[in-house]
Amino acid sequence: MQIKAIKTDRITQSQDLNRFVDAALPTLSEGTIVVITSKVVSLCEGRTVDTATISKKDLILQEADCVIPSEGHDERIVLTYKNHILIPSAGIDESNSNGRYILYPKDPFLSAQNLYTYLKQQRHLKHLGVLITDSHTTPLRRGVTGIALAWWGFQPCKSLVGAPDLFGHPLQVTHINVADALAVSAVFNMGESSECTPLAIITEAPHVQFDNGAAKHEIDEIAIDPKIDLYRPLLKDLLK
Repeated sequence: MQIKAIKTDRITQSQDLNRFVDAALPTLSEGTIVVITSKVVSLCEGRTVDTATISKKDLILQEADCVIPSEGHDERIVLTYKNHILIPSAGIDESNSNGRYILYPKDPFLSAQNLYTYLKQQRHLKHLGVLITDSHTTPLRRGVTGIALAWWGFQPCKSLVGAPDLFGHPLQVTHINVADALAVSAVFNMGESSECTPLAIITEAPHVQFDNGAAKHEIDEIAIDPKIDLYRPLLKDLLK
């Protein structure tokens, strides 16, 4: 698998997302996955709020699907449930934002679909993927990796149920989370601070099944209901 981070001009609010991405990308080969950080999508879509108009605590309460109570922690950085993932502060970001809170895209899958359709037509490609990512924390681990918020043009999960293990025994529950695995790799290459590389292209990725845009994608393809999740004993606030 090859991953290349793409340096771009500094993004400004309400730019045309499709044209911005297309202008920044090199020639794309068949089977490329174009990765873009959610912050760029949000900026282009005007999903920002002036920090002088609302406290971050109130904005988190407004944006989160659920806030997980946590005594003794900074109220500006709290664990929340948003878009079917556990994420700090409902995904609200202040870094590289120049006095504005940056929210998640309103409909990440629609954004991914629109960018996919535009790039596929502009670049005359049959096999193409688009992946929107964000930085993400892992319980009991320091630092951030990446997570997939939305995707288009490829299947996000590959089932290995029934496939034989090394001893010929069929696997019972194993699935490969393709979307998140690609997100982790891409975010690592794109960086987290002043790199100005909010795009990446992935080629020769294993386990990727392209669908030529024919499939309708949604978070339920990889999301698990908290009621049946392995970690449900820790998720009591989501089960109320």
